[in-house]
Amino acid sequence: MSRAPHPHHDADELCPAGVQLYERALREGLLSAQDAEAAPCLLDHGLVHPVVTDPNRLEPVAPALALHGLLRSTAQAVAEQRHREGRLIEVFEPLMRLGEHSDTAPSEIEFFRGLPLINQAITTAMDEATTELLCVQPHVSHYTPRYSQTSLRRDQDFLDRGGRIRTLYQHTGRHRSIIAARYELLRGDTQARTLDEITDRLIIADRSVAFLPANPERTVAMKVRIPALVTYLATIFDRLWRLATPMYPEAVQRPTLNGVTPRQRAIAALLVEGHTDAVVAERLGMNIRTARIHIAKLAATLGSDSRAQLGYLIARSGILDQEGAHT
Repeated sequence: MSRAPHPHHDADELCPAGVQLYERALREGLLSAQDAEAAPCLLDHGLVHPVVTDPNRLEPVAPALALHGLLRSTAQAVAEQRHREGRLIEVFEPLMRLGEHSDTAPSEIEFFRGLPLINQAITTAMDEATTELLCVQPHVSHYTPRYSQTSLRRDQDFLDRGGRIRTLYQHTGRHRSIIAARYELLRGDTQARTLDEITDRLIIADRSVAFLPANPERTVAMKVRIPALVTYLATIFDRLWRLATPMYPEAVQRPTLNGVTPRQRAIAALLVEGHTDAVVAERLGMNIRTARIHIAKLAATLGSDSRAQLGYLIARSGILDQEGAHT
């Protein structure tokens, strides 16, 4: 008989099964990964971590440390939301004043629901563009063959008219065959770079029109023609581009420093911020198993026997300072 799905809940509503298993882990010092399947919330909320030397066993995080991490995450989320609200108000306040005297303002933002309509809107915008296309593509693995062919034809037509395409991917995309095949087929001025973390999908044509997701599922897209907002988005792209590592037409490999790879340094930066394995994997565009393999290798390189010690050794090693010096 299969187990009922575990209901999602926040850390302040820890389920009875989670409380019972966490108490057991604190008493016994270890918990098997199989036992923890009854309460995946323990891993999700950072109450237990895989043992560095054996991912099939979990060790509990001290309650004081777990509470500190959860409180810090909550405070950070509130601060980020307030910062975002401030940025939005700053951007839209002058636009709202303009909108009071303009009958055309509403048409400067349009919404398209469903992939066919979204693709058609992007194709129309690219047919009108002549100079530059800026793209952020974080979800390459979700491309379907039909969508890839549509996108290739659209991009090649734009390149044939003398346009330039610059695209940002996550570093995990450097080894995806679909991206390599794409650049082998395209002819023209195309450039690609990668970052550990990038924004959600973004397309900007001729710095005059932008497309971005309007819902988490990316089934609704927003088309923006407001000059101040499009300029704001293009400026963000330019700054990310300067921080990114070239991938095409000439690939640059980031250096390994003191035995620690660039991927492991990116993971280390998120670990010292108190993020769980699941959050680390999501932020860096990899599956959770791959993230844990990298964490285990990082721990072995730094000589760590536990998750708590790993954070201390990362801070003491200076590898994050070295990363900053080489970006």
